[in-house]
Amino acid sequence: MTSPRPAAGGGRLLGVAPERLDRWLDGVAQRHGAFTGVQVDEAGVLTVTCQDTTTVRLTAPYGWTPGPAPLTAPYGWTPGPAPLTAFSAAAKVPRRTAVLLVRRGRWAVGVFDGAELVVSKVDARQVQGRTAAGGWSQQRFARRRGHQTDAVVSHAADTAARVLLPHVGTLAGLAPGGDKGLAAEVLTDPRLRPLADLPRLPALEVGEPTKAVLLETPAQFRAVRVHIVEPTDRT
Repeated sequence: MTSPRPAAGGGRLLGVAPERLDRWLDGVAQRHGAFTGVQVDEAGVLTVTCQDTTTVRLTAPYGWTPGPAPLTAPYGWTPGPAPLTAFSAAAKVPRRTAVLLVRRGRWAVGVFDGAELVVSKVDARQVQGRTAAGGWSQQRFARRRGHQTDAVVSHAADTAARVLLPHVGTLAGLAPGGDKGLAAEVLTDPRLRPLADLPRLPALEVGEPTKAVLLETPAQFRAVRVHIVEPTDRT
């Protein structure tokens, strides 16, 4: 489970691993009372209401399409627990995901089948740190540093093309992370157009793109996104 953080408008946002979702929801029911309603909106977001009015909004990491409502049911119908079971089952289905992590001087790419790493490559290229020098020296340093950053983007694109593109036909989504600007630059490489066209998962919050950090990313990109609002959040 990812660490909770405050949500705009109240409540908390967190991520729950698909395999733990049922147990986590059981804990919600124990703390806040039995579920009194389950609603599904047109985007596939599922909202559970508890006896004490706590609401839990669940968003599947790769999206989710509920089954059709009865012909007589209005929009926002409350179908009972069946959609919750279907949502949980869909979230557990393993999907192949490409991960692209880029920071200044280091990058990592990988293909995951569910939470299992299939193939990966981690690499680095030196980029000079900042300098306090001024004038012409500072301008020359800035140009050199810019060239080094451009080289990082170019080499990261090379790695992504070599490692990720052979799997693009099997991928359900792309999870970029690290420096958002650099990751976006890498994906502008014309060779990576098939990768850039994949469904984009939320940006991963990571430190330096090492192999260990890459191995931890499924905890983020596979997580069911949860927005929980308790009665005390409304006062």
